[in-house]
Amino acid sequence: MKIQWLGHSCFKILSDTTSVIFDPFQDGSIPGIRNIREKANCILCSHEHFDHNARETVELINKELDCKVFEIPSYHDDVKGAKRGLNTIHVLDYDGFRICHLGDLGCALNEEQINLLMNVDVLFIPVGGFFTINAIQAKAIVDTIKPVITIPMHYRSDTFGFDAISTVDAFTSLFNDVEYCDSIMDLDMPHKPVVVLNYD
Repeated sequence: MKIQWLGHSCFKILSDTTSVIFDPFQDGSIPGIRNIREKANCILCSHEHFDHNARETVELINKELDCKVFEIPSYHDDVKGAKRGLNTIHVLDYDGFRICHLGDLGCALNEEQINLLMNVDVLFIPVGGFFTINAIQAKAIVDTIKPVITIPMHYRSDTFGFDAISTVDAFTSLFNDVEYCDSIMDLDMPHKPVVVLNYD
């Protein structure tokens, strides 16, 4: 199985039989990030903000999935959605892996959510702060649910992303063992606990 980062919080999960895209963004919505033009069997959007809900940028092909999708309700802020609304955490049981995309999570996880997410194989987690949890909050979640591999998302660099959010360094500096990969990684290969995918 392969994971491709398409920028911001958008990832494509690809196996021999199924492809899933998380949180596609609207054309021109993310500074420095190219528009998405992809094909997939399934599109999963964590919420309906413009930088996460552009289903029209992905062509749906054969909708039959050989994976299970679970939804966990959460909030986009720390005031039970009063500021930015609801957020859906998605978990895939996919080709022998449990893959979790936290969307624009804006608060700590509760006990029930933690129990559902313990020891996932791959965790996509926002780390940029301002609109979502920040690096320190993200580190606390990683330490609690103990994913095999953590992939940060929703941050900026010198060439892409929103000015209001932080760079990935604020998150990676909290870990001792970080791997930097190309934009596509193979899950069947060994990886370090934290993997930063390159946007190219």
